[in-house]
Amino acid sequence: MRSESAVLRSLPASTEVPAPPSRADRLRSLGSESFDLLVIGGGVTGAGAARDAALRGLKVAMVEREDFASGTSSRSSRLIHGGLRYLEHGHLGLVFESSIERRRLLNLAPHLVRPLAFIWPVYAGARVPRWKLNAGLMLYDALSLFRNVKAYQRLSLKQVVEAEPGIRAEGLKGGARYYDAATDDARLTLANALGASEAGAVVLNHASVKRLVLEDGKAKGAVVVDHLTGLEHTVRARAVVNATGPWSDEIRQLDSDKARTGPSVRGSKGVHIAVPRSRLNIGDALTLLSPVDGRVMFILPSDAFTLIGTTETATRAHPAEVRASEADVAYLLSSANAFFPEAHLTREDMVSAWAGIRPLAASGYHGNSNPGSASREHTIDVSPSGVLAISGGKLTTFRVMARDVVNAVERHLALPHKKPVTHEQPLPGGDILKLDAELEAARQEVGDAATGEHLVRAYGSRWRAVWALTRETPALAEPLVEGLPYRRAEAAWGVTHEMVQTLADLLIRRLKVAFETRDQGRAAAVRAAEVMAPLLGWDPAERERQLAAYAVDAQRIFGVDPSDA
Repeated sequence: MRSESAVLRSLPASTEVPAPPSRADRLRSLGSESFDLLVIGGGVTGAGAARDAALRGLKVAMVEREDFASGTSSRSSRLIHGGLRYLEHGHLGLVFESSIERRRLLNLAPHLVRPLAFIWPVYAGARVPRWKLNAGLMLYDALSLFRNVKAYQRLSLKQVVEAEPGIRAEGLKGGARYYDAATDDARLTLANALGASEAGAVVLNHASVKRLVLEDGKAKGAVVVDHLTGLEHTVRARAVVNATGPWSDEIRQLDSDKARTGPSVRGSKGVHIAVPRSRLNIGDALTLLSPVDGRVMFILPSDAFTLIGTTETATRAHPAEVRASEADVAYLLSSANAFFPEAHLTREDMVSAWAGIRPLAASGYHGNSNPGSASREHTIDVSPSGVLAISGGKLTTFRVMARDVVNAVERHLALPHKKPVTHEQPLPGGDILKLDAELEAARQEVGDAATGEHLVRAYGSRWRAVWALTRETPALAEPLVEGLPYRRAEAAWGVTHEMVQTLADLLIRRLKVAFETRDQGRAAAVRAAEVMAPLLGWDPAERERQLAAYAVDAQRIFGVDPSDA
């Protein structure tokens, strides 16, 4: 018998794409209706939970302070992976779970999650010798039940050098090739938010929780502030989930006057930088042990760019203000140059740098202050007022985290358990029968290979509806940035179908413009504003305010702090 996901993927791709209700209608619903569940936080976990709960028939509201994926969920390594390095710390259960989820997401979102080959070179005296790496990779494949994209392969010194001609050969002993997957983290989050909306949830970005509604000491909703109008709305809900990641303890402080013994979440800062692919042209992704401190890091291909990351350091920085420092940048450049000495990468090669905070559960440290060895497993706890808070976890396992927290909501509300369907129902745009055929169709119709591929990778089966806008208004086929595949039609589509409210929503999260331009999208913002202004009702003064706000956002996220910051 064919699974539901197989049936859906066999259907022809449709250009009829539902638009979310207007923001005004969603705000009215928030203030006038009663909900089973209010989810606070629109990162990948919160969006996943809202979708799961709505698909089970619960009446759901979800609010996000800034924009979907505006925190950790848009600043990751963009990997869906089993977590090979977690084997070193004995987290076998997490690796097993992650490996299953990796395979599942490759099927449920084939446009957003794609296989990626990694080479792990081994050098003389390395902390992980060849025998240990091969044993680990054998276990890695076994924990995926031998259903990974391909089995790992041992590589000789010659094979490693042939695959990556620029790699340092001195001391090289050989290595291995294994397989994981890459994703667009922000759009994966958005797909969950859209899926939640399409399943009936009321989903709102740019709206924050001011205080909880407490009745007889129990949480029965929250007062929500709409940041675009400043108006407050009281959202009534029988259950409340705190899925705010690094902001979790801020929501907990609204919950109770009782003193707390310590933070429930400990932040670990991860920094990445992007350089042009022409400056560091790799074939496969690379897993490396940094010569600076021996920790695992990656060099990843990303279209015309190469990503280098990540650091992992404990931080007390506020999640909204965390940035890369000059010391972080120097660490990543030094590490990359150690393996590719002929690249001679310098600070001037860097196109962008960004940082995110991994919201690791404080209990996952087990008395060890090293964030690298802390568990990525998630925890769910219930506050004195009944707010369910989910902490920890990782991008790969977001669906499991969402499932578990919705199961907890059912128990909290004494509801009969309904089987979740997110393990078999494709994410929006994922109903593709043959991805290669879809990519070729887009290249032919668009007439530009890079743009066609980008549209399919970003929108899946819905790419035709996006491109159809250019037939109605040919000017929308013009690029937002010369040399990059993003088109003005995507600015219009973002407003009408993806809940874009600001330039940062579009250029930092719906698209990767800010990550891939040296001005972090400031020039593209002017072009995008031309399309967005009439759709969002911006007059000339408001348009200038939006451009100024974008410049502030770009600096806040992509600015690099002095090393002593």
